[in-house]
Amino acid sequence: MVGMSPRFVSLSLAVIVCCSLMSAVRAAEDGKTMVNSIGMRLVRIEPGQFTMGSPSGGDFDELPVHPARITRPFFMGATEVTNAQYEQFDPEHRKLRGRLGFSTKDDEAVIFVSWHDAERFCRWLADKEKKPYRLPTEAEWEYAARAGTTTAYSTGDTLPPEYHKHQKTEWTFIPVGLETGQTPANAWGLHDMHGNVEEWCLDWYGPYVPEEQADPVGRADGDFKVTRGGSHSTPVEFLRSANRLGTLPEDASYLIGFRVVLGEMPGTKPIEPLPAERWARDVKQSRHDFSDGPDAAKPYFRGPRDYVEIPAGSNGPMFSEHNHQPAITACANGDLLAIWYSTNDEPGRELAVVASRLRHGSDEWEPAAPFWDAPDRNDHGSALWWDGKDTIYHFNGLSTDGTWAKLALVLRTSTDNGATWSKARLIEPEHGLHNQVIANVFRTREGAILVNCDAVPGGNGGSTIHVSRDGGRTWVDPGKGRPQPKFVAGASRAWIAGIHASTAQLADGRLMSLGRGDAIDGHMPKSLSADLGENWTYESSGLPPIGGGQRLVLRRLAEGPLLLASFAEKMTLKDAEGKDREVSGLFGALSFDEGKTWPARRLITDDGPARRVDGGGNTGVFTMSPTTSEPGGYMAGIQSPDGVIHLISSKQHYAFNVAWLKAPMPPAKE
Repeated sequence: MVGMSPRFVSLSLAVIVCCSLMSAVRAAEDGKTMVNSIGMRLVRIEPGQFTMGSPSGGDFDELPVHPARITRPFFMGATEVTNAQYEQFDPEHRKLRGRLGFSTKDDEAVIFVSWHDAERFCRWLADKEKKPYRLPTEAEWEYAARAGTTTAYSTGDTLPPEYHKHQKTEWTFIPVGLETGQTPANAWGLHDMHGNVEEWCLDWYGPYVPEEQADPVGRADGDFKVTRGGSHSTPVEFLRSANRLGTLPEDASYLIGFRVVLGEMPGTKPIEPLPAERWARDVKQSRHDFSDGPDAAKPYFRGPRDYVEIPAGSNGPMFSEHNHQPAITACANGDLLAIWYSTNDEPGRELAVVASRLRHGSDEWEPAAPFWDAPDRNDHGSALWWDGKDTIYHFNGLSTDGTWAKLALVLRTSTDNGATWSKARLIEPEHGLHNQVIANVFRTREGAILVNCDAVPGGNGGSTIHVSRDGGRTWVDPGKGRPQPKFVAGASRAWIAGIHASTAQLADGRLMSLGRGDAIDGHMPKSLSADLGENWTYESSGLPPIGGGQRLVLRRLAEGPLLLASFAEKMTLKDAEGKDREVSGLFGALSFDEGKTWPARRLITDDGPARRVDGGGNTGVFTMSPTTSEPGGYMAGIQSPDGVIHLISSKQHYAFNVAWLKAPMPPAKE
């Protein structure tokens, strides 16, 4: 090219490279590999049959094991899609490189992409090359990952160290390199099928069916899209060939990327969604007349009643080991609906949300059934709130992994008494702190909806609120991005003092919160805000502080006073004869002066003979008597329109009215 202009030389080289690439693509399509127009290498996967799922050592959702056939060949990306490849489609994504310290280089796996982003990339590539690019089905993915093996990994029953990238759960973000293709390929030439990043699949997540299937495409609908392969910063067992994960299709995190398939979409009919769970069946839709409740002038008490009924030995989708952190709501039809998390371990990926319904007129809560569970994600923290009209709101945390330090915030709604729910949407999509939901939601007199959340993952350090001024469409966290304060009397900062805080509105329009930890002058801290949570001032509440395994309830009652349900190691109450009685445990209190004093106090007990009661959760078995009640428990409470206050701990349900709270405890029996 001597004597030619630089511009002509550049054009000539571009033509040569383009022709060479097109030639390589055409030639490779007849072989085992191909390189497409954006430099992506794909491997041909031949048809075949395999056993899908894990017969032993896996999770409940890997059963039943069943035969699956892949009837047509397809090409699959030899590696996950890289930053350089993805950014040919979406150049703006380059701004996300290095976020949280991850994936800065061209050849690292692209992350912070939702399922919808991955789908759009596939459509763009399909339009560009006029070929059927798409995401793999879950069956295609497992078939390709196994590469003819039947062991836990394609490498055998263990995964060698060279595949490991910080394979443990962390409470913070620990950056690792996500370069693709650096570990040995499996027998079919695919890299990074175990680890590096999770990979989006085409399917909606749902239970397997036992029958043999040809080219299965998953469920017809659902809440979650499947991801496969596990990732860095994840215990190694989640990298097994059979392991199933998933999350909302809108979710985009530092753990999830994708790889593409080139092949026609199977014409298989999806599996129909599961029938409704017990709490969602035969739900009455007529509006209840709440005037049939107990006489408000007479003391009323009912309980304790177990509301957590899970068969012993359950290990998924519900777990008998640990049930905790509840929420409760009344429904317009007169029912009560309770939800809570069920797990083997609080920071476990198996943690799921389950539900039970107490139908109006029934004396017993129904057996629990699954309510909401992002597969292999910790769904920590839930709240339910009925707006008093037609809508019930469900708020929940959604983790990237197995901790509650990396939660996004999710909202669903129901307009049929909790029988069916809208698709979940992320009202705070960024995974991090400030999003562990506490079961305290209410609407201010001005119309704003407030949701309490923990701001830290530890046992003290503060809470925050999320606020919507437009009926739940948009949300703000006034404390986001503002430094954690020191909680001292008289200070003014952006967070609520104490974790697990509950908030109520005072008569003068200010917000008042009480929380656990961060004691002021040896008492429970009180936080006050005159600007809807933008700034809080702190003072001592004069109330006994609470600690581990305890969560309080604070709310405004229809009759006017504030209600507090909390705990005391030792407290003196006067009985009906005016004698002092020393009591301990869970108590209810009323304030008639906007939280300055709490003169009406009553131990939450049926005043019956001493006996052993199971408090569930972290509480365990305790002695209930006229002077002792639950020593701990994560309380949640509401007042139904008939005036009854419903208070639930980690396992027990108590129902009472204001007249009962005002009445003194009965005198001691001889």
